Amino acid sequence: MSDPNSIVILGVFVADTAYRAPRPPRMGETILGTSFALGPGGKGSNQAVAAAKVGGNVTFITKLGTDPFADMALATWKAAGVTPAVTQMTDNYTGAAYIFIEESTGNNAIIVCPGAATTISAADMDARADLIKSASVFVTQLEQPLPAALRALEIAKTAGATTILNPAPAAPLEDRVFSLCDYVTPNETETEALTGLKVDSVDSARKAADVLLRKGAGAAIITLGEAGALLHTDRRSELIPAFKVGPVVETTGAGDAFNGGFATALSRGMAPMAAVRFGCAVAGISVTRPGTAPSMPSLAEVEQVLAAAR
Repeated sequence: MSDPNSIVILGVFVADTAYRAPRPPRMGETILGTSFALGPGGKGSNQAVAAAKVGGNVTFITKLGTDPFADMALATWKAAGVTPAVTQMTDNYTGAAYIFIEESTGNNAIIVCPGAATTISAADMDARADLIKSASVFVTQLEQPLPAALRALEIAKTAGATTILNPAPAAPLEDRVFSLCDYVTPNETETEALTGLKVDSVDSARKAADVLLRKGAGAAIITLGEAGALLHTDRRSELIPAFKVGPVVETTGAGDAFNGGFATALSRGMAPMAAVRFGCAVAGISVTRPGTAPSMPSLAEVEQVLAAAR
């Protein structure tokens, strides 16, 4: 039986190693950067932190090593109020990510090595079935192996949870995956990978969203960066504008901020449009700060931005 407010997220934690420089190095080249930062990341973990910081009752399922990066993960979740459902492995490492950030724009390029999280399996999801069934909202992405995500979505959907798939990083998916998703939340690049249609406008996003619905998704939410997010269902198609809160510092965690905020809003019973707007506010604040998990705002900050926009 589900807890009416509980959110369960399956995903990956990685330690983000972030390098800022004017441009990326060419192969064989060494350049001087302008700064370095080490912090907590991984799409699933970021989403869990974002959801918890805006008031969500969040449990996060993943695997870690037994190393300093695992200690960072556990401390991050404790500070944010995330309940860990974690297996720690002595024969594998906690994930890490290389993040290049372009100094002039804040745009990024990323390499992720998920480590222990690459061993998350469908059988692991069966072992966590009671927890997944307890969720009112279940969220996953594609950083852990697809069979695990698929099995968790099956368990959650059968139990009556609202299911959200953030199909990131981009990967081809069978249509049967979409039928397990009440919401699919790709960005422009991921949408193109899933549909074969280039997304460079709201109209092209609508056409691609139609393809996602035909594949079986209950609704598509295509995040469009500074343009906002398109909520597309068989009954309506609405662009929710982005919130301009301040100068953009870093866009790395924006999608995770949106998904975490959206999940919390749904768990509180908000209507889809209001939940997307809430997610956009969380993302709008996050991009004004460096880092991923550290950039996630509090509920009070989000409510202030939403009130100002009214």
